[in-house]
Amino acid sequence: MKMEKLLKLSSIYDILQKVKDGERLRYDDGVRLFKSNDILRIGHLANIVRERKNGNRAYYIINRHINYSNICKNRCRFCAFSRDKGESGSYAMEMEEILDKAIIAAEEGATEIHIVGGLHPELPFDFYVKMLSEIHERCPGLHIQAFTAVEIEHLSQIARLSVRQTLKELKEAGLGSLPGGGAEVFSPYIREQLCPEKLSGDGWLQVMREAHNLGLRSNATMLYGHIETPEDITNHLIKLRELQDETGGFMSFIPLAFHPKNTELSNRSGTTAMLDLKVISISRLMLDNFNHIKAFWIMLGIKLSQVSLNFGVDDIDGTVREEKITHAAGAETPESLTVQEIIKLIEEAGREPVERDTLYNKAKRDKEEIILQKA
Repeated sequence: MKMEKLLKLSSIYDILQKVKDGERLRYDDGVRLFKSNDILRIGHLANIVRERKNGNRAYYIINRHINYSNICKNRCRFCAFSRDKGESGSYAMEMEEILDKAIIAAEEGATEIHIVGGLHPELPFDFYVKMLSEIHERCPGLHIQAFTAVEIEHLSQIARLSVRQTLKELKEAGLGSLPGGGAEVFSPYIREQLCPEKLSGDGWLQVMREAHNLGLRSNATMLYGHIETPEDITNHLIKLRELQDETGGFMSFIPLAFHPKNTELSNRSGTTAMLDLKVISISRLMLDNFNHIKAFWIMLGIKLSQVSLNFGVDDIDGTVREEKITHAAGAETPESLTVQEIIKLIEEAGREPVERDTLYNKAKRDKEEIILQKA
């Protein structure tokens, strides 16, 4: 009752009441929430929605990242990872190195391998098909989540195939789902300032539409904390919500906090805890048709990720192992966490840790074998 009285004193009480009543928020509501500093009340309502959808559960996964190459024909201003071919620090893994990493992940009990890289101008389409098929053959228990929508568009160009046919061939080779990267912020103005050569926001959405229509699930992301406005963020969330209404193919939404170090925007400061919690909470309120909001602890930080479990987040991501993209931008988080560390931070937040697979089936460990049950 005390919280209810406090909510009535809030300047955004009308919006918060909509959430309590299960009413969908509008664009204007989202902008007002982002311009409000009433983070405790916003977080309280986000937590209510989080518990409506997922109870007290907090999900995690045993996974490994493979960033197969940082050579990229696009040089986005916010990216510290990409390099030109021949530039100092550039690399492209050999096939055997990629396969060795996947095999080690499987031997260590991972259920997912997460593969993304730069838009390499010379690697042929067959390289990517072989990568998937070899991993799938050697590690049949691993779900392969690979290639952002931006990469898929690039692969369709080098293969001279439609996006749909490209996705079909990758799926046949072993592709299980798509990560959500490359969405950045959909605003054409923002993209023109930060990544003019990149696939457009509408193009990103179209790739995801094609993937979902082929039965490939995906995640969705948004990069925030650079030059975007509350209006840009709200519009981004609504476009994701509209596509989810259409396809139902998104599994989770992952807000990505911008890290400026070693980028062309290095004169900007990083995100604040206030902004991080606001984006997380409001995303949970706006994306009423998404089942899961994920805190990518690599970007958000371990401590704030733990706090976020009471601000709308129900998924803490996973063990990760060897992430390179965010660390190139100066991330001070470790490159991996142990299962024990993840469980501890979830339990300290008062949540129930649940190991999942990529598709949010509950993973039950029994004699070192994984038995998947519907969550």
